[in-house]
Amino acid sequence: MSDTASSGPVAPSGLNHLVINVRNLEESHRFWTEILGFAQVGELQGRPDGAPRRGTMRFYSGDHGGGRMNHHDIALVETPSLPPAAEDAAPTAISHIAISLPNREAWLRQLAYLQSRDVKFDRRVEHGMTHSLYIRDPNGYSVELLYELPREIWEGDIQAALNHYVTLPVDGEAALADRTDMPVFARPVPA
Repeated sequence: MSDTASSGPVAPSGLNHLVINVRNLEESHRFWTEILGFAQVGELQGRPDGAPRRGTMRFYSGDHGGGRMNHHDIALVETPSLPPAAEDAAPTAISHIAISLPNREAWLRQLAYLQSRDVKFDRRVEHGMTHSLYIRDPNGYSVELLYELPREIWEGDIQAALNHYVTLPVDGEAALADRTDMPVFARPVPA
């Protein structure tokens, strides 16, 4: 157990994004963009580690003031096998729930706390815009705990940042390590 494990959980700063499974990506894209006004900011083009993808995934942002986009507020994963929702019931379409921690230090404390409570780490990922830990709630929902990297790292090329995916260890002290030397994603300057 790490020395940074506290006696209780670290309070999150809020939800970061929602990823939902959808039966028809184009129909859902039209709803989230044309009806609700979100803008598409990227599409997952494949996992660099060669792992299979579940389906096409697109990322959308609201306006965060003055036309500033986020890496994503919502993402859609095409899942044609998703059962239709009953008329009077919510669909079972949640891919994962992402919860922001206030900063890197709080996130590392939370990881140590979870490890001290024997919570299984499903996945540790270095994304281009967040560093993330995925765990499961008692119902099996995937919960992503993350801290945001500075905007300067990802806002220059959101597409490239969304496609940056580095798998990290999920056990022992290695699961509590976090690097700070991140690439900066910027669009190539035309010649």
